[in-house]
Amino acid sequence: MRQLLPCLFALALPTPAPAQETPRAKEIWEKIGPLFTPAAPFKDDLGTLRPVLKFEDGRAVATPADWQGRRKELLKKWHDLLGPWPPLVERPLAQEQWKETVEDFVRRRIELEVAPGRKTSCYLLLPAGKGPFPAVVDVFYYPEDGAGIKADKRTQNDFGYQMVKRGFAALCVGQNPTAPRPGADLYYPSWDGAQLQPLSFLAYVAANAHTFLSQRPEVDPARIGVVGHSYGGKWSLFAGALHEKFAAVCVSDPGIVFDEKRPNVNYWEPWYLGYEPGETHRPRGVLSAEHGRMGPYKAMMEKGIDLHELHALIAPRPFFVSGGSEDQPHRWKALNHTVAVNRLLGVEGRVGMSNRPDHKISPEASDQIASFFEYFLKEKR
Repeated sequence: MRQLLPCLFALALPTPAPAQETPRAKEIWEKIGPLFTPAAPFKDDLGTLRPVLKFEDGRAVATPADWQGRRKELLKKWHDLLGPWPPLVERPLAQEQWKETVEDFVRRRIELEVAPGRKTSCYLLLPAGKGPFPAVVDVFYYPEDGAGIKADKRTQNDFGYQMVKRGFAALCVGQNPTAPRPGADLYYPSWDGAQLQPLSFLAYVAANAHTFLSQRPEVDPARIGVVGHSYGGKWSLFAGALHEKFAAVCVSDPGIVFDEKRPNVNYWEPWYLGYEPGETHRPRGVLSAEHGRMGPYKAMMEKGIDLHELHALIAPRPFFVSGGSEDQPHRWKALNHTVAVNRLLGVEGRVGMSNRPDHKISPEASDQIASFFEYFLKEKR
């Protein structure tokens, strides 16, 4: 019914009947399946966002072949806005610093090449056995959170730890703690002359992390997902949209559309989409008459461009939003655009959202995220 296949055109085909699901898959779907149906008040409601199933010149996208053309158009549009990526690193260099056996898995700390001339600290978690295992790239400020090293974070941001306990490999990626100035590792190739918006560069970092994982003999390269919370949720959204090799994408409460009424949906900040080379960065905080929009964020807001276009680039791969205070049920209006793309491609049950009242991840939300990946990358092959 919702089988994940390895290539884009295969993904667009109808999925097998439920009878082919494993007992474990059926158990998981009974739990998370209802989350893949839009909340009743928002079913088929596209809101005021520009339909993604129209080309820039207004022509309708009527067939799967049309969608491939529209997808290329959207991808080029966003790279033109955010800056073109350098070539991906073909074989990222990794230096292992130490390893330890924890519970029933091995945790390695490595320095990983994530861009030409750039390394960052990561933790690679591998379960017992030979594999090849499904895997996730877990992105956040500090890789220790994802790797489960901080005991007080066990119910928040420890996606790598949660997934290795379910038989996944995990690569937990964070910022470079040796950056010459705070946040400087977000700007490539330099803080005062970046060629990419920081969120696009972070997506590029995640793409190179994917390459590293895909070249590990313990990992199945066709079953690698990406996940992150808050800042990491923004990061994983852009990574999943701009790098189609990620087989499944999960974001936790990043703010999945622009929303200037929500201070934490702050894509205007210069470390996200509001960077201008050579300009004095605006101070941190909400927009004001004195400190307004800058960079591509300003251009996108003026042109009515929104993040639902990025969501659509994920289709028909599974996409799950673990919503909190910033992503409440009305966000289905944005997600319905991707549901419509999936419907055109002949698939259903690939877009889901859960909701909790708080930004902080709850134990239930953490379990839903892990179950999403287990269902689509482990049980549904």
